Amino acid sequence: MKLRWRAAGASDVGRVREGNEDAFLVDEARGIFLVADGMGGHVAGEIASGIAAQSVGVTLQKGVDAGLQADALAHSMVDSFLAADRAIAEHVATHPQTAGMGTTVTAMVVCTDGTYRLGHIGDSRAYLMRDGQLAQLSRDHTWVQREVEEGRLTPSAARKHRYSHILTRALGADPSDAPELTGGQLEAGDLLLLCSDGLTGMVPDRQLARILREGATLEARVQEMIAMANQRGGRDNITAVVVEFLADE
Repeated sequence: MKLRWRAAGASDVGRVREGNEDAFLVDEARGIFLVADGMGGHVAGEIASGIAAQSVGVTLQKGVDAGLQADALAHSMVDSFLAADRAIAEHVATHPQTAGMGTTVTAMVVCTDGTYRLGHIGDSRAYLMRDGQLAQLSRDHTWVQREVEEGRLTPSAARKHRYSHILTRALGADPSDAPELTGGQLEAGDLLLLCSDGLTGMVPDRQLARILREGATLEARVQEMIAMANQRGGRDNITAVVVEFLADE
């Protein structure tokens, strides 16, 4: 079955931060969607996420325009992350005041065969809702997630842990930090959510699932998630991209 899709995305500074260090990309025509969450303080984090969004986005756009198939797009995805990492390092080398900046990136491209390829580094997340059930596609590259996987923390304890924000992988942090690449088959009726941890740190998965199931337009669902994150404290920048997949008649 051939698919078509529609998407909506938005970003909000939240209620605590002075600037917005998140970046996102919605290229509906090409089926490319991305969220990046910069770190390193005001301006520096914004630069890092902007470099990553531009580098990854442009590489994938060129790949789609060239007619690359799924496996080739996956290779382009990995190459684009490595190129973004180098670009961040080069910026720091010429602008020492931005030393320590870095960013997460979670990017998805829809392939011509109805599959997706997902590239991910850091703790921004990708979720897929199918038949009303929400599943996390990405794996957090954080200290607390590693502790959960090794049995030293429960998921609920990890969510409230004071070190929950510490990343184990990010662009700009260590050249050896590689992105994680996954993929899967898409179906009509699927909903994709890409978001920064300013959303997931404030709004539990069950509430995200409710909004995705019960919301009106895609734009309204995005705004409701952002509003709920702000109502719960808005301690970080909040970014969400929602994509709905439909049968192409």
